[in-house]
Amino acid sequence: MESFAEPARALVAQMALAAAAAPARTVAFQGAPGANSHIAVQQAFPQGLPLPCFDFGDAIDAVREGRADCAMIPIENSLHGRVADIHFLLPESGLVITGEHFLAIRYALMGLGQPHEVRSAMSHPQALGQCRHWLRKAGIAPIAYPDTAGAAAVVAERRDVSLAALAPPAAAALYGLKTFAEDIADAPHNTTRFVVLARAGQRTGHAGPAITTLIFEVKNVPAALYKALGGFATNGVNMTKLESYQRGGSFSATEFYADIVGAPGDAAVDRALEELGFHSKWVRVLGTYPQARVRG
Repeated sequence: MESFAEPARALVAQMALAAAAAPARTVAFQGAPGANSHIAVQQAFPQGLPLPCFDFGDAIDAVREGRADCAMIPIENSLHGRVADIHFLLPESGLVITGEHFLAIRYALMGLGQPHEVRSAMSHPQALGQCRHWLRKAGIAPIAYPDTAGAAAVVAERRDVSLAALAPPAAAALYGLKTFAEDIADAPHNTTRFVVLARAGQRTGHAGPAITTLIFEVKNVPAALYKALGGFATNGVNMTKLESYQRGGSFSATEFYADIVGAPGDAAVDRALEELGFHSKWVRVLGTYPQARVRG
């Protein structure tokens, strides 16, 4: 809790106390109260008890240790791409993806003095990236911080009128700041996709259209990826996301993260996964869960 700025600690303590009394209703998230992840939890779990955690690892540990029923983690943004490295966070955690949620993102510039006094703005790197053109035009220098609402708490703590925060609009009231500008993202479609993480064996069923998330490593031979993915095309399985990543500093982009429409047990998906497995060193399904937004 001490990692949060002082203005956020009382709120964090209050929420942590409520969560400790009812872990079965608790949903962990990364960030201070008022962060976008907090808003996502409130939307997706209106009867849940949000538990603020300083970083993604803390939120995952809360689930692993039984202090929370699940966690909500942002993984990608429509303007600025990848948020959390879920392919690194999830495989060794013992958790699985059991749901997804899309949140429309809105940012406000907030601080303590007057708008003309602002020289720099603090926020999560994703928020700064999503508002970079607006900040550049306003002549405001970006300062990275692990959390949007947490940055608002830091601004309240430092009492520096030249420092503002980029955070969800409601954070201004939480931390006693003035709102200088609203809706300042560089595009109106600014949306973040969150996934719900739970312990293996919890809430893994689904009804209706499903998304399956998986990671795999292709064999180190020519056209390995082309061959590995061929089964999805020939079986009519829609792959909605494919992303390469590197592990261990090898600079060999042979590991991949993918989302597909469908679930193991569907004949077409099973055939596609079988072919993927034949051309890969290994395949690991991270979760199958209800589709929150139609892909197409």
